Parts: sequence; structure tokens; C-alpha cells
Amino acid sequence: MDDDLLELRRMLEAAERVVVFTGAGISTESGIPDFRSPGGVWTRMKPIYFQEFVASESARVESWRRKFESDPVMRAAAPNRGHRAVAALVDRGKVSHVVTQNIDGLHQASGIPDHQVIELHGNATYAHCLDCQKRFELDAIRPVFEATLKPPRCDECGGLVKSATVSFGQPMPPAAMIRAEEAILACDLCLVAGSSLVVYPAAGFPELAKRQGAVLAIVNREPTDMDPIADLVLHREIGATLGEVVGNN
Repeated sequence: MDDDLLELRRMLEAAERVVVFTGAGISTESGIPDFRSPGGVWTRMKPIYFQEFVASESARVESWRRKFESDPVMRAAAPNRGHRAVAALVDRGKVSHVVTQNIDGLHQASGIPDHQVIELHGNATYAHCLDCQKRFELDAIRPVFEATLKPPRCDECGGLVKSATVSFGQPMPPAAMIRAEEAILACDLCLVAGSSLVVYPAAGFPELAKRQGAVLAIVNREPTDMDPIADLVLHREIGATLGEVVGNN
């Protein structure tokens, strides 16, 4: 193990309350496409803004068509070594919360309890009503949509049903933002894993941790704008790096 990995291990051992902040880079190693990077999904198709989804039935139809077209890739993905390393730290009581920009549910699939995962951009593995928040499973929506090409409506209140993710132009979930801020303010180490730290307001949390006196460590394949303020920066693969530091396969 080289000096940088030993230093990250030392930081984790010394910390009492760690928050892990994850982005797309940890999940691309599970085969999930990156939406925002060059060559990513949004460079190949125009995103549907939240206001369009609400105002236009044709936009809702297209949104659901894209959802079910891409869904098999997400369903086939499994937690990788990086997810498992984070789960091991949670299991050891070292990590209080995982704050994630990801929408794939792989942290929960790795064994981390729901209450310790804070999803800033929602979750793509289910849908909900925009009015009453009733949850809908995708397996129930898909056959009806494919048979009728009509976007789903809530059977309780008649509201619009949407994938439970935060779309462009959609307000951030207030409860998740409050919980993330509370977790960040209480941590003594913020470990960033696989985030380019360019999508705000989510990317502001690691910066907040540093301002509040926490140690900031960044593991990301590419440089980030916060590298200069971090206490340790490793430009490496996420899974192999965290796996070796934590000691898991």
C-alpha cells in the first residue's frame, strides 16, 4: 500500500464521525452511465425539464419512454467494490451517513440502511405522485404505459406520477437537504468518492464540511475544483482505492 492509501486509512481510523459523499464515479464502475460527463447521456439527448414534464403530456410520454428504455441497465447493475467498502465502514460504525448525488439505490443494495443514505437527487428505482407523494412501483406502471402510451396518474388523488428523481428545474428535496446539512455539520471527516463536485447545491456540502473544520479527502478519477482545499486528493479508481484502504473485496 502506497503512502496516499496509508494516509487515507489513517484519516479514517482517526475520525469518529465520517460522512461519505458520493457521485456518479462510484456507480459508473457498476456499469451505470454518467449523465453529465462528456459522452454522457445529456450530451446525446436534451434533458426534459421539470416544468415541461408538468405542463406537457407529450413531454411526460417521452420522459416515461426514456425511463423504461434505460431501466434495464440500472436494474442489471450491482454494488461494486467501492459500494461494499462504504457499506463496511457504515457497518463498523465509522460512517454516520452516506450523502449521495446518485439515483440508483446501489448504496441500499450494498446493505446500508435506508436511514443512513441521504439521496439529494432522488431515486430512480420507483415513482411517486407529485401531489400526495404516494409511491408506485415501476413494474406496475410499465405494462399499462406500454399498452396505452398514456403517462400514469395517481389512483389516489389524480396527480401526475413521476420517477422519484430530481429533474432539471425541479426544487431540491427540502428534507434531504436539511438532513445532509445536519450530517455534514456533525462530521469530522468528509470523504468524497466519485464526484466531480460541479453540480450545486449538492456539491456545496463537502466545502461546508471543510469550512466547519472537518478533514476533507477526495477520491475521484479526474481533478475537481475543490482539490486545492482538500487535505488529501487521490485521482484513482474508486472501487479499487476504497477497497484496498478498507480491506474488502
